Amino acid sequence: MPIMKFAVSKLGLAFAALTASMAVQSAELAGTPNDSAEKTEFKLTASTYQSSVDNNATDFNLRISHGEHTGWIGRYADANGFTQERIGYDNRQDFGWVRLVSTVEFGSGGYKGVAAASEIGGDTYAMLGIDRTNLQGFYNLGFDPSDALMIGAGTRALTNTELSLFQVRENRLDTQRRATHLVWRYKPMQSQRITVDASRKSGIDDDGLFVSGYALSATYDYGQYFVRLARDHYANFSASHLTRFSVGMRF
Repeated sequence: MPIMKFAVSKLGLAFAALTASMAVQSAELAGTPNDSAEKTEFKLTASTYQSSVDNNATDFNLRISHGEHTGWIGRYADANGFTQERIGYDNRQDFGWVRLVSTVEFGSGGYKGVAAASEIGGDTYAMLGIDRTNLQGFYNLGFDPSDALMIGAGTRALTNTELSLFQVRENRLDTQRRATHLVWRYKPMQSQRITVDASRKSGIDDDGLFVSGYALSATYDYGQYFVRLARDHYANFSASHLTRFSVGMRF
């Protein structure tokens, strides 16, 4: 049974892009100027990954957005000498009751991946998505199963709050990998936002064993700056338990 040690989850990244797009369009949740879609905006993120098996890593990512278009470049490197450069593109479209993000990414070493993620509804909405890769090795910065389907639901009907519940389920390689997320976003003030993502995963790991574990991440945005701390058991369905720390800024 083929199991990818370095499979990227494009669904998580596509839904992150979709959520960011919806936040910009929602004055109540975003707290950003209405003309932000006309600006060229940048987001720089630096991350460290502390591994329980001593294979620590760093990652740097730069995103450039203008209107419905977003491109990014990044580089990941770990203590064992594995490095990977990547480049990608998101396109976001709003058709009223249907919002869609399509994503494509390329990585050094021959990796290619595509994804489509959607919201269907108004303040309360369904979430549907799918991703596919060319099965080339690539480190998973989404930390969810790849070659997967996603289904879920969410709501922005609560004041200054967004809640979503969804599952990402691998449906191509017969690894039984799945991850279920409960995400809470809260905006206490115009310049601040708190995001908490709690998840449970299960499936066959890199060594052919069935594992299950949990992950928890918390992100705090203040103005143009943000910081994120996460703990992830069996990260990418490996033996490694990761502590992830990220800082960044938008400009």
